Amino acid sequence: MEKYFIIYKPYGVLSQFTKEHPNHHTLKELFQFPKDVYPVGRLDQDSEGLLIITNDKRLNHLLLDPSFAHSRTYLVQVEGEPQKADLKMLRAGVKIRVGKKEYTSLPAQVRALPAPPALPERDPPIRVRKSIPDTWLELELQEGKNRQVRRMCAKIGFPVLRLVRSKIERLDIRDMKAGEVREMEKEDMYRLLRLG
Repeated sequence: MEKYFIIYKPYGVLSQFTKEHPNHHTLKELFQFPKDVYPVGRLDQDSEGLLIITNDKRLNHLLLDPSFAHSRTYLVQVEGEPQKADLKMLRAGVKIRVGKKEYTSLPAQVRALPAPPALPERDPPIRVRKSIPDTWLELELQEGKNRQVRRMCAKIGFPVLRLVRSKIERLDIRDMKAGEVREMEKEDMYRLLRLG
């Protein structure tokens, strides 16, 4: 039977069930998942936000195969104050290194947020440097290369302080707490992800 869960993955948790080191925290600590489910894609240990857990191989294929482009939205706190020209570079696509290859990111939608988004506090909190301002961006991509958002922001000179995946298509974590897990119905999952 197909099962569907969404998680607000907290900072410091690996997107996997198996511990590779005694100090690692994994998804297994958040909820008693069925044995046959697995994460669709991943978020780095130092990233937070929406993660889908399922045993639906078709859903996994539709979300991870690049030929089925779908949007992923991130809330990104960067060090510094990006200007219009900086955001224009992200919109056009920037050259980043992924593994041993150089790659030009697809055009992104990005905007600077006028105020910090309503998010759960991070544990531990980010380090604050009073002499350097920070800015929150909303960044929407149609792809998901390894550490792509961090690489894109670093490329234009604005290191990422905090990164939260808030949405995949219309599926979002707006009202969730860090570490919260919700089970979902197949119909709702496919509808919110705009999958046929």
